Amino acid sequence: MIPLLRAEEISLRFGGLQALDRVSFDLYEGEVHSLVGHNGAGKTTFIRVLSGVYTPQEGRILIRVGQELREVRFGSPRDAQRHGIETIHQNLALADNLDAVANVFLGRERVHRFSLDEEAMEAEARRVLERVGARLSSFRVPVHRLSGGQRQAVAIARALLFRARILIMDEPTAALGPGETARVKALIRSLREEGLGVILISHDLHDVFDLSDRITVMKGGRVVGTVRAQESNQEEILGMILAGERRG
Repeated sequence: MIPLLRAEEISLRFGGLQALDRVSFDLYEGEVHSLVGHNGAGKTTFIRVLSGVYTPQEGRILIRVGQELREVRFGSPRDAQRHGIETIHQNLALADNLDAVANVFLGRERVHRFSLDEEAMEAEARRVLERVGARLSSFRVPVHRLSGGQRQAVAIARALLFRARILIMDEPTAALGPGETARVKALIRSLREEGLGVILISHDLHDVFDLSDRITVMKGGRVVGTVRAQESNQEEILGMILAGERRG
């Protein structure tokens, strides 16, 4: 089976700091692959490489095109987006004073005869927001008035509208209550069923095991190991995080 994405031997230095050291990682269609580790483990730096924020000094990124892998180079996040990679950051990067429709199209608005095509944007936004099960009383209220789960749905809808195949989600259930956490988890499962590949970054191992097909542990900018969630447990993952090595 050909992965949607493969990173091979990615290394990145900031001056004398080795931020990433030969990191390899892959993601398949219809898979949730989690990245875990303490703060400073290299998770955020690595996903910034995958999302086009940083360019590695060594290694390569390959994306599935048809039935083959092709090497790609990202000079910016827009380059990653053009290859179907969308990132939903922990802060969601929403414009709080704008409504759900404006946020779905933020930075990529539809224009018709030199003005915004509000009607077309609202129709498309409604369709994709309904697809992700966003329970909004109005699509035209500022998003700062929405709940955490609703805001998460708006951010996901924005990614799906532009045909993401790979979704990077950074702490998607952070600061959510139990009910909204359950809804976001159900949405992630539905995305997996649709064939998207999801890279999940989370400190909550309960969520990680609840959602993941595979789990990769990082420490000190390196990959400690990758395990199948069904063949592992929280004790093993915590041991890898703390010790920086896989035992047994």
